[in-house]
Amino acid sequence: MGALDVRENGVCVTPTAPKPRQVLALLALRADQVVSVATLTEELWGGTPPRSARTTLQTYVLQLRDLISGALEQGAEGGEEPRRTAKDVLVTVQGGYLLHSGGGTSDVREFERLTELGYQAMDAGDFQGAAGRLREALALWTGPAFADVQAGEQLRTEAKRLEETRLCALDRRIEADLRLGRHRDLLAELTVLVGRYPTHETLRGQYMLALHRSGRRSEALETYQRLRTTLVRELGLEPSVDLRRIQRQILAAGPEDVLDEIADDDGDRLVQPTV
Repeated sequence: MGALDVRENGVCVTPTAPKPRQVLALLALRADQVVSVATLTEELWGGTPPRSARTTLQTYVLQLRDLISGALEQGAEGGEEPRRTAKDVLVTVQGGYLLHSGGGTSDVREFERLTELGYQAMDAGDFQGAAGRLREALALWTGPAFADVQAGEQLRTEAKRLEETRLCALDRRIEADLRLGRHRDLLAELTVLVGRYPTHETLRGQYMLALHRSGRRSEALETYQRLRTTLVRELGLEPSVDLRRIQRQILAAGPEDVLDEIADDDGDRLVQPTV
């Protein structure tokens, strides 16, 4: 995930023009699924499409097929028999269009596959395996989803959804690393993350645990107080029950006790996400 990069036969077919790029991004995200003309129209023009919207959309599809044709021809020049045409790849169906992956991979699908394996490993208590699978999944991210695409309503919604799934995977990977005793290794990463997401209570709780288990008890309690001040001042809220419990246990427990106690309280989670 990051910049849009769609390839056929290893050849980039991503257009530079903003509108065709938008169309391809949505079709690629929903590869092997029909994307309706209405959905594509809303993505491109919102609630005020021009009268020529359908014709203009057809023009964008033709431009994409030209790029796909060029990629298929390059494969043929390399000695491969062209078994597909551009119309086989970008298919017109009743009411919309479908981008046929032909068994190819996508970062989104690979990310979802790896995160599911990671979550299964967490549920099975295989924290080493979970950390590895989730780290692989997160490595697929090179920047915000559709970072170089002029996104409309559909793509903005999808980008937010993907960012939430990324944060969830990050949360679980950090949890796995904490359970493996890697608290010192996590400090630099968590310092950056709590600065980037200042009211994300799950990350803050993990940061508190990492600080405490690294012998930095006072700093762990200070970061709790900073979050509480921010929540009360900006949102009129107190920290969650889970975060307050971590604070109390840091006050009462030795440096090796907190992680196990939190895990025992919540089963398989360190801190329940509240943001």
